[in-house]
Amino acid sequence: MLTAFSVGRDTQLVVIGQSGRLDLTHVTAFESRQLTQSIRVSRLDGTPLGAELPKGWDGSFELERGTSSVDDFIASLEQGYFDGADTAAGSMYQYVTEPDGSTSTYQYDNVVFKLSNAGVWRGDASVKQKLDFFASRRRRV
Repeated sequence: MLTAFSVGRDTQLVVIGQSGRLDLTHVTAFESRQLTQSIRVSRLDGTPLGAELPKGWDGSFELERGTSSVDDFIASLEQGYFDGADTAAGSMYQYVTEPDGSTSTYQYDNVVFKLSNAGVWRGDASVKQKLDFFASRRRRV
């Protein structure tokens, strides 16, 4: 066991788009957040009650551009939209190596993507990109 807690290199990510698996080269960061709709009720006796209704997941990938795969993926989605084609949502899988050596697998369903930063091109510097996503749900598989 390397550590008693998770570190960034303990996860692997697989993105599946309309054309199959998307190769994300040089991923440097990944984040995801659960989205909820808050419900609050104040009973007449003064007791507050609450609920958080699941409303999907969102997040992003930060990567160093190693190939044109992300640019080509987004260009394909955009071209499909302008051609009037049905743009099907994708899916993602996150594999986490737990501190005890076991693996947890999470599937993100109905995922849509946005290239929020295609990169800044300048001499003697890598091109950093950011790919945002929204998924209708995340479940353990």
